[in-house]
Amino acid sequence: MSSRAVSSGGWSGHLAVTDGPAVALVILGMALVTYLSRASGLWIMAFVPLSRRVERALKALSGSVLVALVVPAALAGDLGLQLGVVAAIALVALGGSTTTAMVLGVALAAGTRAL
Repeated sequence: MSSRAVSSGGWSGHLAVTDGPAVALVILGMALVTYLSRASGLWIMAFVPLSRRVERALKALSGSVLVALVVPAALAGDLGLQLGVVAAIALVALGGSTTTAMVLGVALAAGTRAL
């Protein structure tokens, strides 16, 4: 196994990169954990009656996951990212498509960064 230090941009730390079967085992392990977490969720939900309350909670779940991913990135991001997020939120609030809002938000962020 070999390891080497990799420097990226302004990050002053080091990242150990290894070669060999250990990397493949780690990737397979992560894939197995991901699969089991999803499969177990489906299995558990087979025993939960779908009341109106549970159905509303499941419908709101995807939005809350999106917010949990976007808000920390937006707060830590640059002006371009923040403008893109605000524009996407505004477009959805005005009744626009979520997909269109995300595409335009990314385009605005990229355009702002290019300036």
